[in-house]
Amino acid sequence: MNPVVISVCIMLVLALMRVNVVVALTFSAIIGGVASGMSVNDAVAAFESGLGGGATIALSYAMLGTFAVAISRSGITDLLAQNVIKRIHGKENSAASTGLKYGILASLILVTMSSQNVIPVHIAFIPILIPPLLGVFAKMNLDRRLVACVLTFGLITPYMVLPIGFGGIFLNNILLKNLHDNGLENVVASQVPMAMLLPAAGMIFGLLTAVFFTYRKPRQYKETSHTAVSTETKEINKKHILVAAAGIVAALTVQLSTGSMIIGALAGFMVFTFGGVIAWKETHDVFTKGVHMMAMIGFIMIAAAGFAAVMKQTGGVESLVEALSTSIGDNKPLAALLMLIVGLLVTMGIGSSFSTIPILATIYVPLAAAFGFSPMATIALVGTAAALGDAGSPASDSTLGPTSGLNADGQHEHVWETVVPTFLHYNIPLIVFGWIAAMTL
Repeated sequence: MNPVVISVCIMLVLALMRVNVVVALTFSAIIGGVASGMSVNDAVAAFESGLGGGATIALSYAMLGTFAVAISRSGITDLLAQNVIKRIHGKENSAASTGLKYGILASLILVTMSSQNVIPVHIAFIPILIPPLLGVFAKMNLDRRLVACVLTFGLITPYMVLPIGFGGIFLNNILLKNLHDNGLENVVASQVPMAMLLPAAGMIFGLLTAVFFTYRKPRQYKETSHTAVSTETKEINKKHILVAAAGIVAALTVQLSTGSMIIGALAGFMVFTFGGVIAWKETHDVFTKGVHMMAMIGFIMIAAAGFAAVMKQTGGVESLVEALSTSIGDNKPLAALLMLIVGLLVTMGIGSSFSTIPILATIYVPLAAAFGFSPMATIALVGTAAALGDAGSPASDSTLGPTSGLNADGQHEHVWETVVPTFLHYNIPLIVFGWIAAMTL
């Protein structure tokens, strides 16, 4: 058995058994390393060598959690929630509540898509925006699995087809560059998003299925401090709102100018502190709460970096593709399907489509040429294979981000209520639509 297949299968089985994702990633990485012929010590050393690659992301999320707590202290999120609750109040009839439900979902899609392209903050907005809205979701009996699908759609689909923001990095800086580096030199930038349109249509199909069929029925949640809503208007300090607005602008400006979420969040937090929203003696408490909010994401991303290091050192991806290519024969449709499934396995473990492309392009570009796939079909195969695991991996920030917001009151389980729904609604359509793109382009 291939070490990559063994590792990913063990990791997924453990995660589905509700074993902590960090434990699942660590254990499966060591087993995969040993299965490839490494000693236990070598496998552990390879795992530990990769941990540093996730440290920056982990600290970024800890700072973002702190910034989110500071924003909630200012009252600006309460103001947002109160405005939405006022709209709900008095609209208990079915037609009005249904219209408001779809209006909220559409707004969430637009905000999430904007976080990838217009204001490229990625998942940083989720722990700030979503927890104050949990009461609104509960009052409307909105299934949080649906909200998770909506957020994941907005985090992934824009970078697949829109060459600006994170999409510019994915399509041009990573996908196009790696295609050129591996021999597909006659491809131009304008062809890449065109080739990804059909796979992106698979994402749209999955979203519509989740919204109108799978999760359209109401679902009730226990009343907690997060889900309890009141029509009484809380008194909000207007000065704090102005400081919050200044802090958000400062954080965004610094992040975009430095390219660092850590420095951006720190700048925003300092504005809140100097502006009087957070007292100096409260900074330790706020930071502790912020770290508590985002710590699990950070540890999972660190473990995922270690997992990826072991998988690269085993050479399992190359041997897996080589074994498939020799057993396929001249069956082009089967070749396209298996290339997509291998991409799914690789990305499910690594958890990042951005990190997976350099691994896959090295093998897939010459393999696609050998099977006679056109340049456009090759783009679709590599791009879709990379994006596949992003939507359904326990270690992907596209699933960890939604969970961080939806589980603020402990009523949204990461694997079964974010990962499984997004896997079913996005990965399966991506394989189908990606295969169609490979066979028709």
